[in-house]
Amino acid sequence: MDGVFVEQISYGSPVLKCVRDATDMFLDVHLMVENPRRQIGFFAEAGASLIDIHVESRCDVSDTLKEIRAYGIRSAVAVKPDTPIERAFEYLPLCDMVLVMTVEPGYGGQGFIPETADKITALRRYAAENGFEKLDIEVDGGINTLTSGIARAAGANVLVAGTALFGAEDMTAANRLLKGPE
Repeated sequence: MDGVFVEQISYGSPVLKCVRDATDMFLDVHLMVENPRRQIGFFAEAGASLIDIHVESRCDVSDTLKEIRAYGIRSAVAVKPDTPIERAFEYLPLCDMVLVMTVEPGYGGQGFIPETADKITALRRYAAENGFEKLDIEVDGGINTLTSGIARAAGANVLVAGTALFGAEDMTAANRLLKGPE
């Protein structure tokens, strides 16, 4: 977060590098920044596994996705709640994932926007009908034990949960509940 694209500011690539040095886990970097192209190299070199950029950002989205992939890492586009999901369709050949924001980006603890479930369904349908069956669909915002089921039923297969996990008394149990029945 750069304080421009969204009001908040969060950590940068030096912190990611420290995290990478401590783990071999998959690191999904969601760039909520005005010009993500300026940041790609820093985060790729710091150890990102995947970089998400917003279709609403000020960059050539296709070129930026190509640059991400040139670093040998996965690429994704993110879509804000008020942005039509169709804006993401043209970029699917360059994406491993689409992130559907289910709250306005920038602040934790917000409630899931119910209308975003329709966007997830439309994206999953479009992906299936156009040869992108393996596309991951990630959701971020207001994900809890109730909304995780709504998001999964709509077609999401990657869930981002902050408050539901970090606010839980037992994070392991909360994580199990978010994943739903297996």
